[in-house]
Amino acid sequence: MRIAFYAPLKSPDHPVPSGDRLMARLLMRALEKAGHQVELASALRAYANEESIACQQEIARRGGDEAARLIEAWTGKGARRPDLWFTYHLYYRAPDWIGPAVAEALAIPYVVAEASFAMKRAEGVWKTGHDAVERALGRADAVFLLASGDRAGLARARGFSAPVIDLPPFIDPGPAPAPRRQSAAPRLLAVGMMRARAKVESYRILGRALAALTDLDWHLEIAGDGPARTEVEQALGALGSGRVSFLGALEPDRLACAYERADLLVWPGYDEAYGMVYLEAQAAGLPVGAMNHRGVANVVQDGISGRLTEAGDEACFSAAIRALIEQPGARSALGAKARTFIERERSLTGAAHILAAALDQLVHAA
Repeated sequence: MRIAFYAPLKSPDHPVPSGDRLMARLLMRALEKAGHQVELASALRAYANEESIACQQEIARRGGDEAARLIEAWTGKGARRPDLWFTYHLYYRAPDWIGPAVAEALAIPYVVAEASFAMKRAEGVWKTGHDAVERALGRADAVFLLASGDRAGLARARGFSAPVIDLPPFIDPGPAPAPRRQSAAPRLLAVGMMRARAKVESYRILGRALAALTDLDWHLEIAGDGPARTEVEQALGALGSGRVSFLGALEPDRLACAYERADLLVWPGYDEAYGMVYLEAQAAGLPVGAMNHRGVANVVQDGISGRLTEAGDEACFSAAIRALIEQPGARSALGAKARTFIERERSLTGAAHILAAALDQLVHAA
């Protein structure tokens, strides 16, 4: 099939790296691996960065114009129209103002991967975006569920009756990592953009957890940058400059090197839907220390690929990191199992099989 792909939150060709951009790219690759021809339908960003009705209305207007442009282009004589529209990641700040209209005009299936729907946004300033997500879900022919916590919300959307298909978060494992050489002073790694709210809170939790471990010998590398860097530096300031290195935002090849030289990924994952960083680390054979926030358990197996402690229990999180710092053998065993987990249960190939089967069934049922 010819598939029109769209990511309203962040286009796969957006210049700023993030987990959303990575997953958008991976979904396009998985669809291609499933045997389909995938075209990026639009790079229009529908993210409302202001808590404003006017901002949402302006994005909706631009989305309507873009939908009209695509409909005109694909209904013209000789046009190679898509057979299916595929949207990645809907939520109230970044609804899909384009796909439902195009799918309706072309009479093609409309499919969504990762849709978040919260009734608490049904009133107030975010009602415009909330209602748009609800309308899109009402038009959907199938929804792929990446974050298990989204299931309950979907059931509350009016008019939503599409099948919900589990598609666990995934990554391309790449070549098997080289054997990891344990260092005398374990190298800890944290990877996260430096943005307000959830990301900064993860850095604050990490800073407090590591402040209780200064009796141990370790060094922390931070991969990431952003507008909240000052707050992040303050959150980690008590650890001392000799223990922390700020690497800045890294391109994929340099980030891969950071994973390779680390001994342990430490990232609380505050309010993470799942967290691509955990998949990247485990693909590199790196064990994980995390908290069981939202969908993190979708990508980290406690006691198998790392340690997953109760959300909010910072003392337990700190103790788990301490144990992993002190036990290099345990780190090695967890790292090996982490790589196996990705290869067997969270791989690009596995995702392609799920997508192929579901889309084939959808088209033949139409």
